[in-house]
Amino acid sequence: MKRFLLMVLFAVLSIMLVGCSDSTGPKKTDGTDQETPVVDKPAEEVELLISAAASLTDALEDLKATYEEEHEGVKLTYNFGSSGKLATNIENGAPSDVFLSASSKDMNDMEEKGLIRDGTRKDFTSNVLVLIAHKDSNSTIDSFKAIDPEKVDHFAVGEPESVPVGRYTKETFENLNLWEPLQNKLVMGSDVRQVLTHVEMGNADLGIVYSSDAFVSDDVKVLAESNPEWHAPIVYPGAVVEASKHREAAQNFLDYLTSDAGKEVLQKFGFK
Repeated sequence: MKRFLLMVLFAVLSIMLVGCSDSTGPKKTDGTDQETPVVDKPAEEVELLISAAASLTDALEDLKATYEEEHEGVKLTYNFGSSGKLATNIENGAPSDVFLSASSKDMNDMEEKGLIRDGTRKDFTSNVLVLIAHKDSNSTIDSFKAIDPEKVDHFAVGEPESVPVGRYTKETFENLNLWEPLQNKLVMGSDVRQVLTHVEMGNADLGIVYSSDAFVSDDVKVLAESNPEWHAPIVYPGAVVEASKHREAAQNFLDYLTSDAGKEVLQKFGFK
């Protein structure tokens, strides 16, 4: 009887040892007692959110494929609009990694409010203000000074409070004493591309946009360029947004814009 109990106890202990061995010993999926190799997971793709002035649309869209190919794991997502509205959206919590403005004023406001990272601000391009008409227009105007309010029915301009091109336009018109005489003729655009569309569609006789916007349109012609002394310098500053979750990738994108490759794309689309 004692010998029988010893045999039972030995059998139970053997089963327990085997169970422990099965649960703790690393195995391959084929059941052998060998350690399974650890495989690194692929790096997570970074979606870089770029809040950019509407005038940069064509250049940035052209740059997208090349940049993503050269920077594996980075996907560019754009949000185009007027610089003032984009700045307000970021201030109100809209997600963004990079802010590309068409004016120093909007970037200055962001910087004063601590909404961009210190040391990341860069001026990456510039532009010129131009007077445009539809390509089929018979206008003989050849300078801003030749604009006659009495001979204009509708004049497309950007909203000065939130659209940089509208701000530069107002400064120019005030210098030429045209702002008040043109008040009842103005058609306001929510960004520079809407101003361009008004002229393209024939909704306005004349309009004021950047040279880069006129450059990409087959439906308008440039009548004249503004004198840079009539308005604040048209420079485009960019910066990493303070709340960015991808600061390194955002900085890399800004560096690319100021590289030879970035400058080449911008010049290709009429930027200076």
